Formats: sequence, structure tokens, C-alpha cells
Amino acid sequence: MPQTLDQLPEGQAATIVDVEGDDAVAVRLLEMGLTDGEVIRSLGAAPLGDPLEFEVRGYRISLRIVEARRVLISEVTRSISEGERSQSL
Repeated sequence: MPQTLDQLPEGQAATIVDVEGDDAVAVRLLEMGLTDGEVIRSLGAAPLGDPLEFEVRGYRISLRIVEARRVLISEVTRSISEGERSQSL
């Protein structure tokens, strides 16, 4: 069963499987680049735990936990470091 993006530990990367729903929030998430097959990395959370910060397609985004729960992921076996990311661009 796929996990949701809010469950991704800091520093770990995963592949996006789907964005749940077809409402305005789901459309906005897709427009932000959270599409099937994209690799996304968790960068951490705000001091009070919400919002969460991620890196996808070479840029950083912040999502509320309720939004991150709409993104289904398949966990990647290892984290992606900054150095590896820059070399792959």
C-alpha cells in the first residue's frame, strides 16, 4: 500500500505515485509539479511541524500536512544528497 507524502522522513526521497482527488487542491498540486513518476525529497518541517518542505524538479515547495496527505508515494531505498542532486541536473 502506498504511503502518503506527509509520512516521508526528512532527508529521504520517494517517487510520486498519484495525487488523490480531482478538486482545486489536487489540480494545484499537479500544477506545482507533483506528477506521477517525479522524485521528491523531504527537507523537513517548520518548527511547529506544519508546513512541510520538499524538493521536487529542482525547486523547493512547502505543503500543509493536509495537502501532503493527498500525495501518494512509493518510497525510494536511499536518500538523495545535495551533491547527487546537483550532478544529476
